Amino acid sequence: MSTDAEEGSDDGRMEKIDVRVPSSLLNRIDEEYERRGYSSRSEAIRDALRDWVDPQVQLSEEVLADLAVSRQQAELGETTPLETVMEKYGVEPDE
Repeated sequence: MSTDAEEGSDDGRMEKIDVRVPSSLLNRIDEEYERRGYSSRSEAIRDALRDWVDPQVQLSEEVLADLAVSRQQAELGETTPLETVMEKYGVEPDE
């Protein structure tokens, strides 16, 4: 395993690894990486690996629907200010 000094890792160094993938997958990667704005296949694969290690939160359809309803209620003035709710339930604000 060799190391190349490149930006993007915690200490400025990157490890080179060998990975075997089916040629059909490699062909798809090659077709996609430039279209998605990556300058190289390696950059695209590094980004995919980062997402695998630390996946982004994806909201369910139910949560997205609830957010849409909340947004609509706020636009129509059908919401209650936080201060009113806190007062109603006797909650003291954190300082």
